[in-house]
Amino acid sequence: MHAAKAVAFFIEIQQTSDLTYRIYDYDRVGADGKKRELHTELAKDAIDYTIHKDYRTVYDREENKPEVLESTRYFTTVLLKLTKNIFRDFSKIDSFVIYVCFEGSCKITDEHENTVEVKQGESIIIPAIIKTVSIQPQIKVRLLETYVLKQFE
Repeated sequence: MHAAKAVAFFIEIQQTSDLTYRIYDYDRVGADGKKRELHTELAKDAIDYTIHKDYRTVYDREENKPEVLESTRYFTTVLLKLTKNIFRDFSKIDSFVIYVCFEGSCKITDEHENTVEVKQGESIIIPAIIKTVSIQPQIKVRLLETYVLKQFE
């Protein structure tokens, strides 16, 4: 469940789903001009009400070392906080890789010497056919790297 003000920056990574439950929709209307359907009872049944002492993700925040933030049966997300070049090998996964830059900028070069510059607020998708990339930060960069672990039916 989430809502945000316009000044917030979120990166939402989730498994594929065609299902959305609207609890409240800020009185928005659909293309037909009518308020969109709410799914309050269904949403209440789907919520995990477990209370945790701390909801923060704990990680080392070490520079120039990939840090796994989350690894589920659906995907892995890695934090890259870089001040020097790094090489990434995806030969053991059969997935596209998504990079989201949320600080600084960098150049990402694949094994065929294709290069793209990625800046804060931008995202790129590396096709599954690409097996290695090098990342060259421009002073410093922070990226999220996400890939699918296996295909599901």
